[in-house]
Amino acid sequence: MADKPSRILTEQQFAERANSSVRTVQRWRVSGEGPPFVRLGPRKIGYREADIEAWVAARTYAHRAAEMVRTAA
Repeated sequence: MADKPSRILTEQQFAERANSSVRTVQRWRVSGEGPPFVRLGPRKIGYREADIEAWVAARTYAHRAAEMVRTAA
C-alpha cells in the first residue's frame, strides 16, 4: 500500500507550528537551517509535513549534553 502524500503547509502555518515568526522561517530557509521547502510558484513557498517532522526529530535531544555532543561532531 502506498503512503499517502504529505500535506503541504504555507510559511505562515509552518511558523505557527514552530512557534516562530514568518521572518524567522524565511531566515531559516535562506541560511539552510530550516527543513526542505517546496517552491509552489514564483513567490509561494510550502513545507511538506513529513519534512517538518523529520527536521524537528533531528533537533530533539534527551538532554543538553546530547545536544553538545551532536553539535561538536
